[in-house]
Amino acid sequence: MKELPTGLQVFEYIRQKNGLYVDKTDMVYKMISGLKTQFFISRPRRFGKTLLCWTLNALFSGKRELFEGLAIAKTDWEWESYPVIHLDMSTVRTSESLDDLRVSLVELMGYVAREHEIDVSGTSAGGMLKHLIVETSRKYGKHVVVIVDEYDKPFLDFYNKPQKAEEVREILRDYYVQLKTNESHMRFLFMTGISKFTKAGVFSKLNNLNDLTLNENYGTMLGYTQEELTEYFSEHLEALAVKSSTPVNDIIERMKYYYNGFCFDGIHKVYNPFSALNFFDSGKFDNYWMESGSTKVIADLMKDHNLTVDQFRGLPVSRDFARNPGNIDTAPPESFLYQAGYLTLREDSDDFFLLDYPNTEVFDSMSRLVAENIIQSGGGEFMDFRTPLIDALREDDCELFIETINRLLASIPYDDYINAAKFGRRLKITAQEWLYRSTILAFLRGCGVLTFGEMHSNQGRSDLIVTCRGVTWVLEIKVAKNNDCAEQAQEAMKQINDNQYAAPYPNAKKVGIAIDDNTRQIGEWIEA
Repeated sequence: MKELPTGLQVFEYIRQKNGLYVDKTDMVYKMISGLKTQFFISRPRRFGKTLLCWTLNALFSGKRELFEGLAIAKTDWEWESYPVIHLDMSTVRTSESLDDLRVSLVELMGYVAREHEIDVSGTSAGGMLKHLIVETSRKYGKHVVVIVDEYDKPFLDFYNKPQKAEEVREILRDYYVQLKTNESHMRFLFMTGISKFTKAGVFSKLNNLNDLTLNENYGTMLGYTQEELTEYFSEHLEALAVKSSTPVNDIIERMKYYYNGFCFDGIHKVYNPFSALNFFDSGKFDNYWMESGSTKVIADLMKDHNLTVDQFRGLPVSRDFARNPGNIDTAPPESFLYQAGYLTLREDSDDFFLLDYPNTEVFDSMSRLVAENIIQSGGGEFMDFRTPLIDALREDDCELFIETINRLLASIPYDDYINAAKFGRRLKITAQEWLYRSTILAFLRGCGVLTFGEMHSNQGRSDLIVTCRGVTWVLEIKVAKNNDCAEQAQEAMKQINDNQYAAPYPNAKKVGIAIDDNTRQIGEWIEA
């Protein structure tokens, strides 16, 4: 059984150590063997972009022995060696200082130049990059290959600081323009990043790049397809099945639910490699991807825009939305969330996609992020809320459940309550009811509790379905505006019964809830 390359991103090291490598070289060959020589692809973090960059590095360095047994070894690729300039922009420091960015770019140029024994001394990173490309080409008597990994990382560090972001944009624009003006010295150019906003500093200058981001021919070049997961990880699946006394098919189905579902072309679905590898390492269905990096940018975005967890689900967007996201400074939140991988595409029609969360891992992680924002706004700590909630569900204690939810509702900032109307306008319920339901849903999912909103039955849609340890709770929420909490709680229970929301769930607990619009607290509740 081949060892998992968890946390490893250098192709050469994985192949030398006989680590498990999911072969994507058929698509790599398709990309590099045509007339086009300059490419870009955007994907969320932890999606194998760096591994692809190192694969291209080894390929253009002529290291044929590393590719034995892979798809490209069966092609007519000539295996000529080229000098490779590999720029890892994730190593560029930004901190809070633009000077630090400039110095770090210069240091990066010096480091790469020393690899090729080229002297590029100077103070301008752009000038040094130009000199590096030209002199390296002259030294080896060949055109160079340039690989730029995470091109947008320095800019995204300042995403929520507009003034500094604009200055970073100018620095990067002057830097990356050298890739355009010196293309006559280049054999191949490949760039990756999380975003493809037209004003992030590249696309206004590098209009010669072939963007593969939405190209269905490369929709699975990054990430694992279901077929690849079953084929390459078969021994690991068998080992997990024996260890957990669970059939392989059951593990696969649960993996689909947790980790599959990322879609970048509206057609193909893939697993996030980082989550899949960590699952096989630990054997536990945990949230790995969101916890693998800083979520500060997303947390700030959610807070600044008063966002809730379910307002984007099923949101129709034009195909141009994904193709041309526009200006990062003015783009709507769903554009950034889509490009960062927190939302993904679902096919809808010839003209539109629908947005949704890729899978349970991302949905639950986003839910926790939203819930933590709400609770911290009220001066609380997430675990102080999660523990009693889990206890209440496990012990079938409805009173403790209501008490915990009331503490959560008390944390909703007043501005969020006021601003709910602008997001609730698409719904048939009141904006306030939508805010309460969405907040409770986010809290429950963030706590790792299986929760669904607006589940359909043959009679209608229940507000929330909550499942914990085999017990299902059916919740219906009403907002009392005229001190009529008792009547509204009764109406909520009547709706559950009349519409048979609990019918699909044997022995389900039914709870009708009335939230007082003045106090923003559950005033009455009925349990059955």
